Amino acid sequence: MRNFQGPDLEERQKSAAAAKAAMLERFRAAQNDPELAKKRAERAAIHEARRARNAAREAAREAARRAREAEEAERAAQAAAAAEKVRREQELMEAALAAEAAEREAMLLAEQKAARDARYAARKAAKKKRRRGY
Repeated sequence: MRNFQGPDLEERQKSAAAAKAAMLERFRAAQNDPELAKKRAERAAIHEARRARNAAREAAREAARRAREAEEAERAAQAAAAAEKVRREQELMEAALAAEAAEREAMLLAEQKAARDARYAARKAAKKKRRRGY
């Protein structure tokens, strides 16, 4: 049986260098291919068209977002104004109720004083009557 006698190191290195040179030559030839340049130009045009379309969409979204924020701010201002109006009305109602309660309290105190004065006067009159004896 014979030993396998493959290519030695120098031959392998030469064939590897030749393969690399062939690949480099194919790459350079492909770079200079007008068909490839045409495809690249088409891709670049498509890319730019997409970028412009996306920019337009983004601008539309931004405008919609700003409009939405303006609406929300307006609604918040209206809600704040309505809340302020309700608060003022409630304060007026509370003030009116407090005034009415104070008036009732004053009337009650006046009635109580009148009743007390009447009882006092009745006692005085009864005492006077007892002293006189008739």
